Amino acid sequence: MDDLDLDLASFLRTRRSRVDPAAVGIPTDSRRRVAGLRREEVAHLSGVSVDYYVRLEQGRATQPSEQVLDALARVLGLDGTEREHLYRLARQRRRRAKTPGGRVRPELLRVLDLVPDAPALIMDHRLDVIAGNRLAGLLFGRPLPGLNTARHIFLEEAERGLYADWETCTLDVVGHLRLAAGKYPDDRKLAALIGELSMGSERFRRLWARADVRARTYGRKAYQHPLVGLLELHQENFALPDESGRELIVLSAAPGSPTEDGLRLLAGLGTDSAAGPLDSVYRPGQNLDSRRT
Repeated sequence: MDDLDLDLASFLRTRRSRVDPAAVGIPTDSRRRVAGLRREEVAHLSGVSVDYYVRLEQGRATQPSEQVLDALARVLGLDGTEREHLYRLARQRRRRAKTPGGRVRPELLRVLDLVPDAPALIMDHRLDVIAGNRLAGLLFGRPLPGLNTARHIFLEEAERGLYADWETCTLDVVGHLRLAAGKYPDDRKLAALIGELSMGSERFRRLWARADVRARTYGRKAYQHPLVGLLELHQENFALPDESGRELIVLSAAPGSPTEDGLRLLAGLGTDSAAGPLDSVYRPGQNLDSRRT
């Protein structure tokens, strides 16, 4: 039995525990002591034998068919992200994704300079910040190469106040890392990061045990900046078309909003102290991956 079997088993158990029996037509009473569905109930509703489903949850059954996965996803009420994660866990014994990485093209880094009025950065699947523009550096108040936002959120207590919606951010981070671990099970750096976070943060351990997955996507991101106050930004994620697992992330402010004024003030405060991405982040010919901590 390998880690992939255990990941699939854990995911099935946690999804089963959150299903409301009444929602799938199973009557309940005060004597019921099981959270969610029982194993035999999932098996019955999915049209598989109880023995086979038990073996799935114990990591002893491998390569379930497409029909079984479809039925389990339906019974467990999986959303699109969870359904994709389930299929990936079930299939990875046959095809394991290569860990992405490699150099970042300088032409791509120059794109960051074309976004002068909004924080913009490039981030990988481990939540390592590869590069960022000047305003992104001012937002985080530190050099961006070497910054891992998961470590920043969970382990750097002094920085926690930067995230106005800290609890929501922790849910997003754990859900993303769980999804990334399913995509790249051979990524030793990712495994080491997850181990470090588990050792250093009780909240991370509790959230990781839930096995929730979340796709990183657009939406509101609020920061309580120590110099300019609350910044309510809108995040857009653009997956890079090079199979690197990286994304370009842009944090914009609504026109005419207090946040737009705050970003303008922040940019002005850092006029003399911050450099652009090509000055402080990247030198042509340098492998950016080697600079990360």
